[in-house]
Amino acid sequence: MNSDIQIKQGFGDIKFDMPIEEVVAILGEPNEVETIESAGDETTTVLRYTDKMTLFFEGDSPTLTCIDIVDEKTTLFGKNIFDMGEKEIVKLMVDNQYFEQDVDNEDWGERRVTFGEGNIDFYFEDDELISAIIGQ
Repeated sequence: MNSDIQIKQGFGDIKFDMPIEEVVAILGEPNEVETIESAGDETTTVLRYTDKMTLFFEGDSPTLTCIDIVDEKTTLFGKNIFDMGEKEIVKLMVDNQYFEQDVDNEDWGERRVTFGEGNIDFYFEDDELISAIIGQ
């Protein structure tokens, strides 16, 4: 599987709105499956693939809505983002017409850079990218 992020579309062969069965057919069985119940009878199914990604499925017939990527081979716009620091990633996003950004220092110590128009968050620890979270 290729490891390229496509903004608002998916990651490699994995596309948003895919059902769990299709994703498992591509990636194989996950290392861990978790079901999270929320207050409004909403259910989120989480599939964890160690050292690669965590996928979140929501809805009555659960479909993929969010991916938390930690795979060090991940590319975005042809560049390996896990080889880049915060300034380089911000430049990459701006060079590709994603300008609006929000930066926050999380309570647990990570720094989050969000590009809302691309529905993508980058999490850094000591200027090292540790996670990219993408959504529809």
